[in-house]
Order: sequence, then structure tokens, then C-alpha cells
Amino acid sequence: MELISLKINGRCCHVAVEKNWNLLYVLREVLDMTGTKCGCDTNDCGACKIIIDGEAVTACSVKAVNAAGKDIETIEGLSRDGHHLHPIQQAYIDCGAVQCGFCTPGMVMASKALLDKTLTPTEEQIREALKGNLCRCTGYVKIVEAVKRAGKLLIEEGENNGM
Repeated sequence: MELISLKINGRCCHVAVEKNWNLLYVLREVLDMTGTKCGCDTNDCGACKIIIDGEAVTACSVKAVNAAGKDIETIEGLSRDGHHLHPIQQAYIDCGAVQCGFCTPGMVMASKALLDKTLTPTEEQIREALKGNLCRCTGYVKIVEAVKRAGKLLIEEGENNGM
């Protein structure tokens, strides 16, 4: 076992890991952060999408030891106060982009990584950002609408906060 420090959702934690454990395993099984879903554990579905140092990645494809010292964001960290939905989550609900919900955390995190770079993405940019995330229910139309709406909500929020 190796003791590593992880910065997850702005908080530092120390965790003992085996060098072959992936970050998905550590998040779900060691830290009990089950919002990040395990759909395939082979980097194919995107259900375990998180953000590391500003980039959307699948947690199953990252060795936990390689994540030490990096800035990790998970679905659990989106709520700013622990009680209210993030504008991206609200947009997914408003647009009906949530059906079974299994892919939703990964989709939301991929959306956040994109919207952190541009609040007015084109449909092509949205589809490119989401291409590694599989959804069996929605057909992606509502998800694309939700990302566009989330960008608008974030712009409005910025205007309301003097940004």
C-alpha cells in the first residue's frame, strides 16, 4: 500500500492505495463517493467521467497513484452549498435530459469541463465533448439542449453576481 494525497472537490484527503487501483475504485470503494458510476471499467462508456486539472477523463482509466496532487472534481462537488443543484444539473432537469440517470453524472461532468472553457459552445463542440459518454435512453438531443441551456444559466448567474 502507498499513502497518497488527493485533492477532491477542493478538499485534501490522504488515502492508502495499491499501485494498480484505478481512481474509480478509490472514489467508490475507498472514499464512498458513489456518484461517479461504474458502467464498464474499461474506458468505453463515460459513466465514470470526472474532471482532472480541467479536463474530462474517465476515472477508470486513471491509476490512483497518478492522480496524486492533481485537482479532481466529481459530481458530488458540483453543489456549491451542499443543498442546491448546480446550473448544469438544473438545465439537465429543465430540458428533460435525464431518463434512467445512470449516464447523467458522467454527462454532467463532461458538460462542466466544456462549459468551464466556453459558456457558448456550438452543437459540434458539445457533441465532441460528449462523444465518450454513452446514453441508451435520450438520443442526445435533450442533452445537447441542456448543455446550451446550462451555458445561458451560467452567463445569467455571472451577470447577477457582477461577473
